[in-house]
Amino acid sequence: MSSLDRAYQIIKKPVITEKASDDTGRRNAYHFRVPVDANKVEIRNAVEQLFDVKVTSVNTLRVRSKARRRGYTQGETPTWKKAMVQLADGQTIDVL
Repeated sequence: MSSLDRAYQIIKKPVITEKASDDTGRRNAYHFRVPVDANKVEIRNAVEQLFDVKVTSVNTLRVRSKARRRGYTQGETPTWKKAMVQLADGQTIDVL
């Protein structure tokens, strides 16, 4: 597997929420959904390789599963990982 294939596996999709959009405007940070086993170095390299930008910092957090119910059926949402990637001044990513 090439490094470009791994980069596409690491950056699954952008997280487009009101809080993430506010973060983009305020501190030039973008939020992405990534695999649970991805680490900060892999995320930094994947963003720099895919979007041709300079990353200054990467913060990650695990979004825990929540109990959900639909009628008599119970279940849980999947656990996933979010990465907040801050870019250097003057650089942007077109996520829409």
